[in-house]
Amino acid sequence: MKKITTPFYDILGASTATICLIHCLLFPLLTILPLGLNHDPVIDLVFASIGAFAIFKIIKKSSVLVSVILLVSMSLIWISILGEMLFEIHIDLIYFGGIGIIIGHLLNYKLHKKQHH
Repeated sequence: MKKITTPFYDILGASTATICLIHCLLFPLLTILPLGLNHDPVIDLVFASIGAFAIFKIIKKSSVLVSVILLVSMSLIWISILGEMLFEIHIDLIYFGGIGIIIGHLLNYKLHKKQHH
């Protein structure tokens, strides 16, 4: 069985964070239209769970800087999601966490690629 490599998790994490960020930025605009759409924080929870899986696979082999960026960013996302689920308040930390996740994964991917060339 082929072992899944760190670049795969970086691509998974960065693309999931990008899709999540697009979702978080565009969904409020879609609620203006009379389509009957409601925001469900479970969608955010699914994105965060996929991202957490990728992060925990990556931080074992990444630099301290990348690990800190990813863990702090994921913490911001979880605080925002739990705030929405438990207290029904929207916390803008999710945007900063999403951007941080993207940066952390791209930085790790770049550093990993540089080590193997």
